[in-house]
Amino acid sequence: MTASGHIKYCLPLAWLAFLPCRAEEMLPPNTLNLSVPVMADGQKLLVEHLDPVEVDPALTLPQLLEETLQKYPDRLINEALMQQAEAWQTRGDSWFAGSTAVALDYADDRMANDTGSREASATLEFTVWLWGQRDAAQQVAYESHQSASKQSVAVRLEVAKLLREAIWTMAVAEIRLQQAQINLDISEQLLRKVERRVELGDLPRADLLLAESEHLQNKTFLTQAEAEVMHSRKSYASLTQTTRLPANYLEQQSNLQAIQPDHPFLAAINALIAKQQASVEWAKTTDTVNQPKVFIGGKTSRSQRGAEDMQSANVGVLIPFGHSTYDAPEIAAANLELNHVMAQREHMLRQLEKGLHEAEHALEVTKAELAIARQMKDIAEQQLKMMQTSFEAGEINLLDLLKVQARSLEAVRNAKEQEVKLQRNIALYNQAVGVMP
Repeated sequence: MTASGHIKYCLPLAWLAFLPCRAEEMLPPNTLNLSVPVMADGQKLLVEHLDPVEVDPALTLPQLLEETLQKYPDRLINEALMQQAEAWQTRGDSWFAGSTAVALDYADDRMANDTGSREASATLEFTVWLWGQRDAAQQVAYESHQSASKQSVAVRLEVAKLLREAIWTMAVAEIRLQQAQINLDISEQLLRKVERRVELGDLPRADLLLAESEHLQNKTFLTQAEAEVMHSRKSYASLTQTTRLPANYLEQQSNLQAIQPDHPFLAAINALIAKQQASVEWAKTTDTVNQPKVFIGGKTSRSQRGAEDMQSANVGVLIPFGHSTYDAPEIAAANLELNHVMAQREHMLRQLEKGLHEAEHALEVTKAELAIARQMKDIAEQQLKMMQTSFEAGEINLLDLLKVQARSLEAVRNAKEQEVKLQRNIALYNQAVGVMP
């Protein structure tokens, strides 16, 4: 635990080996320092608000994605889609197109002539499939299963996007917090030196006020950095429903250079199109007015008292015709839904291609900026050492030192951020081409 109330987690992330834990400390090779502010040993954060995040070495990024997906609200939609597919499967596997009914009928002349005439009948009614209708229902069931499965994968990729953004937003905020703490430590050290030299009469009191102002400004920056960290942690915890963080969440850049046909989003919308096409065929074969029915029944009757009962059986068929006129609105509605989904696919393809282009460009820009930032950092550190020596020797004034120090610390911060942003952009590139963590 550091003197400022931070627990240092040294993670196996090779891309920030040069990060200092303090201005005078350097991390061992192949480690990244992520500080988790805590309230310990009587020391507090500048703002007493803590959203803790614990690094779990046993937790991997794929495991975290799976845990997040299990708690993600859209899982309820996926479950409903599977239930819908099962309902269609049950409908398509049925021997009959509709419910079976029994009709019972009894009549006599007791309220009229009262001659003893009576008649009783029972009829069993079956709703039968139209030609090709059962196949259409089974096709809808099959495509519904496929669509539900592909949609589940698409939701997984969408959650992966949210997870990647939450993790890397938090990583950038942590880097800024570390640098803000370093800046505050350096300004505090300088303030103590200036106070001593003012007491000795070596510097005017105006320099002390300047050093105090600089220190207070750095304290303000640290307060803002703490707030950004806490906001990012809360967003992460809200998404994942956990405060655990994988020890290593780096990703290798995918070799894919174009949007593939099996991209989860494209696969999901293609499956939905197939489902809608099956729904159109179902609408074409479905009679909304009536279905063909078969009647099988029996009847017993007598003409008067004392006469023998006469038994008979009957078979009937109800065959609808001209139903295409009445089904036209349903078919048109199904076609409208189909064309809506096809239009969505065109929009999605354009968005995916645009997103991939932006991801590629962001990677190229970040690599170029990182190379420049590293050079600027090296120069700024050398220049700062020279200016500090000159200030100690009385060759420059405090204002000049503060200007150089500000540029130097900004260069260091920028170099650190570019390292993090490079890894973030690799993750977002993988997201653009549809690769899961």
